[in-house]
Amino acid sequence: MSITKIVITGGPCAGKSTAMSWIQNAFTEMGYKVIFVPETATELITGGVTPWECGTNLEYQLCQMQLQIEKERIFEQGAKTMHTDKVLLVCDRGSLDNKAYMTNEEFASALQQLQCNEVNLREDYDAVFHLVTAAKGAQEFYTLANNQARTETAEQAAAMDDKLIAAWTGHPHLRIIDNSTDFEAKMKRLIAEIAAFLGEPEPYEIERKFLIEYPDIQWLESILKLISTLSGRIRQSLKLSCGMKMKKFECLRN
Repeated sequence: MSITKIVITGGPCAGKSTAMSWIQNAFTEMGYKVIFVPETATELITGGVTPWECGTNLEYQLCQMQLQIEKERIFEQGAKTMHTDKVLLVCDRGSLDNKAYMTNEEFASALQQLQCNEVNLREDYDAVFHLVTAAKGAQEFYTLANNQARTETAEQAAAMDDKLIAAWTGHPHLRIIDNSTDFEAKMKRLIAEIAAFLGEPEPYEIERKFLIEYPDIQWLESILKLISTLSGRIRQSLKLSCGMKMKKFECLRN
């Protein structure tokens, strides 16, 4: 069995939730068992454990990092028991995302308390794919409406995006998916990057379905009536022409 563990990260409103659906569809078709580790921050905040209500930011970040690491361990443990050849374990953010939300002193303290180091945390993932926030290059699509745990302004989201890239810089397979194209093309570039990393062929274009407008029946009937009328006139004209030619021929014979 082959288990590949990747991170999908990025600034606020970058398209991560939609990306998960694309990944599920694309790589299930390629024969992978796709497993998702849900975003820990959203689970904690929507569950009532928030950074602004915990004693300190460090205490909150420790809770989040501990839960993230333990969740990934359990998901990997479950994956190893499955009867399948290829597993793609997709983490909705990884443990190093927390670094972007801490000072250097807080992060150093967190590593000490967790008894781990930054390199080991980074290398626990086979590849990292960063989706750039809509606040950078697609500002008109930046919104807080689709995630109740999101509170950042566009300016704050752009700054956080930069911090997240910095947190993961150093990983040999960090790929950044920007907003240089429309959103659908952004998702396709993500899938292509993951496929390339896995050594899989780039997937075929997703089939598009177009709605064909139902024809205007009255208009169609009028066209058919016109064609019928013209055909009748043409036949009548041919009959008259042929009749005149026959009479002329008979006159010549006589």
